[in-house]
Amino acid sequence: MSPRNKAKTDPWRAEVRKGWQLVDRHPLFSVYHSWLYAADEGELSADTWAVVTEDGDIRHHPRRRAEAAEWAWIFAHLLLHLGFGHADPRTCAPKDVEGDRPEPAYRAACCLAVDRFLRTLKIGRSPAPLPAELPEQDEVTLSERWRRLGIPDAYKPLGEEDFRVCSAEMAEHFDFPSMFAVGVAEAATAALDQAGTPRVTADKHVEGPWDAALRWFVSSYPLLGALAAGMKIVAEVELARSWGISIAAVSAEAGEIYVNPLARHSEEEWRFVLAHEMLHAALRHGERVGPREPYIWNVACDYVINGWLTEMGVGEMPEGLLFDQTLSGMSGEAVYDTIVTDLRRMRKLATLRGRGLGDVLDRPPRPAGGVDLDEYYRSALCTGLAFHQGNSRGFVPAGLEQEIRALDQPPLPWDAQLARWFDEHFQPEETRRSYARASRRQAATPHIPRPGRVRPEEVVRKATFGVVLDTSGSMDVKLLGKALGAIASYASVRDVPRARVVFCDAIAYDAGYLPVEDIANRVRVRGRGGTILQPGVSLLERADDFPADGPILLITDGQCDVIRIRRDHAFLVPQGASLPFRARGPIFFMK
Repeated sequence: MSPRNKAKTDPWRAEVRKGWQLVDRHPLFSVYHSWLYAADEGELSADTWAVVTEDGDIRHHPRRRAEAAEWAWIFAHLLLHLGFGHADPRTCAPKDVEGDRPEPAYRAACCLAVDRFLRTLKIGRSPAPLPAELPEQDEVTLSERWRRLGIPDAYKPLGEEDFRVCSAEMAEHFDFPSMFAVGVAEAATAALDQAGTPRVTADKHVEGPWDAALRWFVSSYPLLGALAAGMKIVAEVELARSWGISIAAVSAEAGEIYVNPLARHSEEEWRFVLAHEMLHAALRHGERVGPREPYIWNVACDYVINGWLTEMGVGEMPEGLLFDQTLSGMSGEAVYDTIVTDLRRMRKLATLRGRGLGDVLDRPPRPAGGVDLDEYYRSALCTGLAFHQGNSRGFVPAGLEQEIRALDQPPLPWDAQLARWFDEHFQPEETRRSYARASRRQAATPHIPRPGRVRPEEVVRKATFGVVLDTSGSMDVKLLGKALGAIASYASVRDVPRARVVFCDAIAYDAGYLPVEDIANRVRVRGRGGTILQPGVSLLERADDFPADGPILLITDGQCDVIRIRRDHAFLVPQGASLPFRARGPIFFMK
């Protein structure tokens, strides 16, 4: 592209982004996980710089021109409103609010308190000059005074309200004062790092309330005692900070629970936190995500686990965790289907790791020769449940017991699942008995003729199915051979002589009807890059010689396009792969 045709960058928009980066990267505000948007034309008045929403996002005026330092001051000003609790209905008196708008005197007092703090924080530059001396009274005292005497001109905020008082429900979901407290601790830690001052970090030899909570499970709570004995707690400030862990997170593969030693909780609350993370690991929530969005799946599992622990009375649930009584008794999959319709709100909810972050960490590489983690967690939970119930050690919710029982039943291997799928769609051709072809007479009764088994002589339509094969270079040839071998054997047993086969890589190749035992001999992995399977599916759906009720079996490694199928279908994919869309049909994972 020539320099003349290159898209021009608006320098004033660049200043907005620079100002936002100054704030968003500051340890005091990075815990908010807020987003910056440009407001729509006419949404904000001309003298309004920006506003902050009740879930922590900032919308700025798209035509306002200012330097990055001034934008940084504005953005920090708005986020401090949330951190100071100015938008929290639990800290606002009814007289301070008119609907959801802060009363003018209360808003002016809040803005003064924020500007006073910003002057000491030294981030950015105020767009308007501030008086040399600012009143030292708190927001409540100032607002009462200014209601009686009027707001001084020097302290009257310009523009419309830069924050709104949120609902009680939103205040519970987004506990910004608590986030701000964590940010203050992280800012202090960062300042000590820059000064080179030695810090006192949580050493593994230093006891914390989380250690006492873990020992309690081993000695007094058999349901999770075996799990607690095999888990390791890592309490390091630097690790928690680098991974964005607000309270705790877990890695099932490493067998470690990571806690933030700066989080202040009682031993009862740490019991709840540790039980929460152990159940995440033991129930293999990281492995069960499938094609779902990982963070929303994490949130759904949090609702389920917190409901169970509340029913069982394990410890005390810290404030701000995800809990909804209306979701009681639902599985993680059912809760996911319920909450996934509001993705924007769900992404703002806070797990134990923090807002917008899942506390089930991504799996590290599995070491060669390691133990079978599925077997370990299954054995620990099932043994704990048997001992827990056998000794009458407390109530266990039906949903949790059902999940543990399900772990004790090993899943069907993929080839058995595929055989079951064939059973559902194809019934073997029934034979009938006829005296036209007498069977051999039994030696005990040679004088009694018996009818022999014969197949019907009339012409019947043979059952068939479609196979869409991913033949791109990323396919594993050995796994592909296993899949085709299983297909051939199961189809032959069910008297399915031929299948309609379409090979797909960059384009679709129609191979027509092939004997099921010959499909493997016709496959050639072409290696032409990305896979496009939709044309192959559409070809089968539109073909006049393919039955309208014929199911389709798709074999792919998941590196394909988004597919829409309007008939019965199933997927064969390698173990560990995922599809780039939510599948409607069953998925069989090949090993």
